[in-house]
Amino acid sequence: MNEKKIFESQDARIEKLEATIKTGNNSIDSLQNQVRDLNYFTLLGNENAMTYLEKMGFEAADVEAMVSDQIYDFNLQKGNNPLVPFEGMNGNMKINKLKFLNHKWIQADFTDGKYWGEMILEYYFNEKKELELTPIASLLYPN
Repeated sequence: MNEKKIFESQDARIEKLEATIKTGNNSIDSLQNQVRDLNYFTLLGNENAMTYLEKMGFEAADVEAMVSDQIYDFNLQKGNNPLVPFEGMNGNMKINKLKFLNHKWIQADFTDGKYWGEMILEYYFNEKKELELTPIASLLYPN
């Protein structure tokens, strides 16, 4: 009799654990779908953007690193980052964060320590394969 209760208890525990695993797997699948959707608007998640750069002789990850370095190097210059189209009111405007949207556009966050904003930068490589950066839209949030 005791063995039957032990068996039933273990069987019930196994069923509960299997249900937990199924729920966990469903959550993982859902999160993977969300990540895939979010990564679509990134350089490394966009097959067309990566192919475009590869045809030019670049690797997408190398382009991200090179372009990011160039943008952040502007922060090291005295004064405002020249890509930020606003003068700092509480200090110098510097770019904090970048998100590569594809093979042409970057979303950037900037601040002077108190005031902040966002902008879209266009980046491309000219005929000499030199990097060119152009701010195309920006906004400064009221504090």
